[in-house]
Parts: sequence; C-alpha cells; structure tokens
Amino acid sequence: MVKFLLKWLVNGAIVVALLLYYSEATFWGAVCTATALTVIAYVIGDQLLLRATNNLFATIADFLLAAVYLYAVAYMFNWTLSMGEIVTISLILGLAEWFLHRYVFNEELQVSA
Repeated sequence: MVKFLLKWLVNGAIVVALLLYYSEATFWGAVCTATALTVIAYVIGDQLLLRATNNLFATIADFLLAAVYLYAVAYMFNWTLSMGEIVTISLILGLAEWFLHRYVFNEELQVSA
C-alpha cells in the first residue's frame, strides 16, 4: 500500500502539474486523470509486467500506456494537448517510473525471485 501511495504521489505531481501547464484541464480533472492513470499503471505495469519481465520492459509499457491514456482523455475532454506534449508528459512519467521500479519496487522483486 505504501508503494502505491508513493507511485500515486510521484505520478500525480507530474501529471497534474503538466496537465495544468499544457492544457485547459481543471485541477480536479487533472487529479482524477492522474489517479486513474496511476491505478491502471500500478496494476498492469507494476503488478503484472514488472514481476514477469524487467524494469526496462515495464518502463516502456508505462510510457506507452501513459501516452495512449493521455491521448484518449485529452480527446474525450477536448483538451488541447499536442502529441509533443503527450510524449513529453509520458517521457517524464517513464523516467520517474524507471526510478520507482529500480529503487522502490526492486526490494520486493528480489524477495520474490
């Protein structure tokens, strides 16, 4: 639970700040978007892929998931996010995820391996 909360705080800070900067998303819209992305990425990226593969694969999957998710949300809510802005947010998230996987989730992987 602590690892999920850390992931939520890190991802939330990045996504909320950059959505508010790049788009006309409201604060609560950005928070809800970041929260949903965190839940999806935690289940798919951290609980499934990271356990079954390695940090690089899980990080690339997190990047792609974030890009597709942000594109879909921007389209649904008519936010003016360009592909460059979506890629920028996703790259920053991917970098944060790489560090989270490496330093936070690594101890869990070593114990279960």
